[in-house]
Amino acid sequence: MRKKRASTVISVILLGLIAVAFLFPFAWMVATSLKPTNEVFTSGISPVGSEVAWDNYPSALRSIPFGRVVLNSFIVSLSGAALVVIVSILSAYAFARLRFRGRDHLFMLFLGTLVLPQEVLVIPLYIGMQRAGLVNSYFALIVPFAFGAFGAFLIRQFLMSLPLEFEEAARIDGCGDWQILTKILLPLLKAPITVVGVFAFIEYWSTFLWPLIVVKDSSLATIPLGLQMFSGERGTDWGPLMAAVTMTTIPSILLVVFLQKQLEKGVTLGAFGGR
Repeated sequence: MRKKRASTVISVILLGLIAVAFLFPFAWMVATSLKPTNEVFTSGISPVGSEVAWDNYPSALRSIPFGRVVLNSFIVSLSGAALVVIVSILSAYAFARLRFRGRDHLFMLFLGTLVLPQEVLVIPLYIGMQRAGLVNSYFALIVPFAFGAFGAFLIRQFLMSLPLEFEEAARIDGCGDWQILTKILLPLLKAPITVVGVFAFIEYWSTFLWPLIVVKDSSLATIPLGLQMFSGERGTDWGPLMAAVTMTTIPSILLVVFLQKQLEKGVTLGAFGGR
């Protein structure tokens, strides 16, 4: 009994330390957003400045076209997440349930794309978008990175853990592949779909390199490009910048908090499923 209590205490302490390590950057970000700009670096390790600079927040809204940048990010992130979910469901069903020659080898090749960094892909993708005349458009921001393997892998693992009896009974009743996918499997895939959608939303919301390359007009700028606008020839306006970062981080945090149970269920059942 004492050993169990000791191990429980040690586990709680370790988890607490890990939580502090993860939350510290966010706490420092909020604290910095309330410092005067000229005290961000001169105040040393002090979490507060000589005054609480609430003006950093309205200044952040005025310094850049904040509303337009946030709207662009929501359009790109929501559309991209929806497209990623659709592509992942269809490809996962094909790799998990359809039988064709070389299916498993093709799936392994598909998974191999996960090791390719974004920096390797941006040049050929940009050339393709340029030749198609799609540079500086929502299409270029959304579509090129919507066909990743992570979502397909996660949903496929979940599908592989489901018994085939439901689908066999549906086929006896005359259902085709599309009816089986939409009416039988989709209701069972809520958890992994949530994981894929949330991860895709956060990825689109925070990605910087691809929008930097493909966007030429500030009216299409997403949040990472908007935050770059705080840096100019006279330096970086750190107070309003950190205020803007704080405000733009809130949607991702709220999304994870409200969907926490679905995310936990999706990761545990999907990533470790299969047979």
